[in-house]
Amino acid sequence: MTLLPHALSPVIVHTLRCEYQEAPLGIDIPQPRLNWVIASKRRGTRQSAYQVQVTSGQNQVWDTGKVLSDQSTHVAYAGPPLQSRQRYTWRARVWDEHDQVSAWSEAAWWEMGLLQAADWRARWIEPDWDDNPEAFKPAPYLRTRFETTKPVVAARIYATGHGLYELSLNGQRVGDAYFTPGYTSYHKRLQYQTYDVTALVSAGENALGAILSDGWYRGQIAASSRRNVYGDRLALLLQLELRYADGSTEIVTTDERWRATTGPLLKADFKDGEIYDARLEMPGWDRPGFDDKEWQGVRLAYFPLNQLIAAAGPLVRRKEEFPPVALLTTPAGETVADLGQNFAGVVRLRVQGPRGTIVTLYYGETLDEHGNFTMKNMEVPLLAKVSQEDHYILKGDGEEIYTPRFTAHGFRYVKLEGFPGRLSPEQITGIALYSDLPETGTFSCSNALINQLEHNILWSQKSNFLEIPTDCPTRERSGWTGDAQIFARTGSFHLETAGFLTKWLKDLAAEQGSDGMVPNRIPSPPASHGSIREGSAGWGDAAVLVPWTLYQIYGDRRLLEEQYPSMQAWVEYERHNARNWHWVRRLAPVRWFSRKRRAREAFLWNTKYHWGEWLEPGDVGLVKMIAGILWRTLFSAPLVATAYFARSAGLLAEIARVLGKDDDAREYAALYRQIKEAYIAEFIGRDGRIRPEKQASYVRTLAFDLLPEQLRPAAVQRLVQLVRRVNTHLGTGFLSTPFLCHVLSTNGYLDVAYDLLLQETAPSWLYAVKRGATTIWESWEGIKEDGTPQLSLNHYSYGAVGEWLYQVVAGLNPGAPGYKRIIFQPRPGGGLTHAGVTYQSLYGEIASWWQLQDGIFTLTVTVPSNTTASVHLPGSAGAEVKESGQPLETSEGIRQVRQESSGIIVELDSGIYTFTYPNA
Repeated sequence: MTLLPHALSPVIVHTLRCEYQEAPLGIDIPQPRLNWVIASKRRGTRQSAYQVQVTSGQNQVWDTGKVLSDQSTHVAYAGPPLQSRQRYTWRARVWDEHDQVSAWSEAAWWEMGLLQAADWRARWIEPDWDDNPEAFKPAPYLRTRFETTKPVVAARIYATGHGLYELSLNGQRVGDAYFTPGYTSYHKRLQYQTYDVTALVSAGENALGAILSDGWYRGQIAASSRRNVYGDRLALLLQLELRYADGSTEIVTTDERWRATTGPLLKADFKDGEIYDARLEMPGWDRPGFDDKEWQGVRLAYFPLNQLIAAAGPLVRRKEEFPPVALLTTPAGETVADLGQNFAGVVRLRVQGPRGTIVTLYYGETLDEHGNFTMKNMEVPLLAKVSQEDHYILKGDGEEIYTPRFTAHGFRYVKLEGFPGRLSPEQITGIALYSDLPETGTFSCSNALINQLEHNILWSQKSNFLEIPTDCPTRERSGWTGDAQIFARTGSFHLETAGFLTKWLKDLAAEQGSDGMVPNRIPSPPASHGSIREGSAGWGDAAVLVPWTLYQIYGDRRLLEEQYPSMQAWVEYERHNARNWHWVRRLAPVRWFSRKRRAREAFLWNTKYHWGEWLEPGDVGLVKMIAGILWRTLFSAPLVATAYFARSAGLLAEIARVLGKDDDAREYAALYRQIKEAYIAEFIGRDGRIRPEKQASYVRTLAFDLLPEQLRPAAVQRLVQLVRRVNTHLGTGFLSTPFLCHVLSTNGYLDVAYDLLLQETAPSWLYAVKRGATTIWESWEGIKEDGTPQLSLNHYSYGAVGEWLYQVVAGLNPGAPGYKRIIFQPRPGGGLTHAGVTYQSLYGEIASWWQLQDGIFTLTVTVPSNTTASVHLPGSAGAEVKESGQPLETSEGIRQVRQESSGIIVELDSGIYTFTYPNA
């Protein structure tokens, strides 16, 4: 094979990634998938072939040769079996559409973790004392020592724990992650982390230390704040592997030689907060030469090793910092720091004062109607109490710096009690903590309020993407499935969610009942299993909807394959429950129902408890919320449940087609049609009206395509009437809000969708913005007109409108899974004069920016190499359209132009294009 010189090819291969990560350390995927990005300044660049080479040390282990394919994402390793601990280096090159070859990319690598239970030589250890499981307990400190007598060329730590752990080696913190080993379905899937500690190992004596804390394992979790849910003893499993220059190895493990004690961390609850007594610090405790003879021993514990998995999702790290925007003295005389942004994290406190001084920090999201500090909005009377506070006891030795290490709070305001002297701005700083997902998407437009809304959506996501997708960072911090499925598409625009949500979906499958039931929260505390409120429609459907969303965004076919049994089990659970008659109907004689009516009962899900639409406007308040729960407990929510039954069955049919499961595809497509027929007969009148006549009823039915086509215009008109009847305010709850603007704009009412978006009085998206919100609220009136706050002020669910901003306002849509093909279809309105997005896809940056100025419409799009695009030019019918100043027919990279009633549609190859034309 003769290769052309590299200089003849303008293509560069870069951004090599393995399983969505750059240089992942310690993975356990047998056939990791490789991605690369192609860069070229010329239009129309595409890959016609590729070659990947993988080496380990000096040995080449896999060479694909020239593969005739345009695949540059999810290329699965197919060489010899990968080995534990081995590092693999790889590179790639491609051939373009002219069969010219690129230069080899720069080398990248991945390293395998411990792939077999037998690879673990370590033993689980626990501090050798007994705790009172009903009380908060001091954090255990553990240490051991080891010696090196030869030069070390590589050192790796593999570690996990029951509870949270933080490691140090010779006085230096190991890694920069927080809250390891993370939150999973602990009894089925427990993560371990891998650390490269080569640079921390010293010649001669070394000291290895660990601090443990309660975390999710035995600390308070969920709204009930129950403790000891997964266990009541903390434990550590650690293995340090040393490789010497002469080729020999040594392993240091957790064993009975470790020592344990307690220290300054008197309480470390992830949800409630910490108590840190600096007077009890033990200088040098994790360094060589420390005298630990007064410390206690450890005991060996016995837990299975076969549930250990390498950390799959991004780890939690320190991110943005927020200095105070104001230091307040409230009407109640409180000292309060306003950090200007609601977020999840901790503070860094600088303080100087007498020994024994106790400084207490309280964390809240807002001030009350009187301007005083409050946490009451985060609580639900009788159901959930919230305590977010840290206590620091000074040692009295000059300036002291305190940053909590095993807790996180949701807050904007910090109240300080006992602070010695007058607080100054440099003495307190907020530190955001969240899973370190790469930022991928940006949106902006000419309306400052919408830009702030976009900011709020992003910060609610950052606040709640901490190990798992939580509902709020204060009251519950639980992985509610309904919230996640609602927000998955919007969230996958802002941040790269692939690894994060894949890890969570594996826990969903692990928690799924033998009957296919999906708990409402993932991970699901064992005590909740068997509750009558588990397995709710719209919540459990996350089993199907989230994998499908990730497939659309990332083209991840393997995820569909791995989650398919879970998806199928959930739909079969829905089918089984639909076959059961509701207790009210069972009371009626069978003869009261026609044969057709009895037949369709098998496709109406009118049994079990469902959360329903949840928090429609006006539903706030303890009495209303409890009444709604009781009503749905007695009478279910058949309209909602049946719609989601149809939705998941229809999507499962499509997923089966993607995976080549033709028999399943036919079966579930037929099931979808039967559910739809039953839904129409049961819930839709001959005039297209739906009972109950609420916005959500129409939105859900239209979004899920559950009515005859001839009744669609009437249903849309009725929806518009319901919106206009309440002076153009939305009336939807959690489940239907993401679809509201889409349904209107898709069915000829773009103006109504914009009117809803721009509404500034409650209930609306911009009401919160006008009230100064920096995150999305749980309820539409999170802060009432009189200033009274209620419920969580950091809850991303209603932020799912972001999807409409990116797809309709700015016009960016995937035309094929993973954005292999892109659709640009902006739909200006609402008085906006410009809007745009950028998105870092697996193929490179995609961008869309439009402007309307002096009657000229301009649209600039960026199509990355190895993809194609379709551009819909709004209002271009009959107009003279130019691209970069040239007629369309002479512009390079344009493959096809066609005129439709809505305007001109242009088919493009890769490149950057600017379209201009007159548009009134």
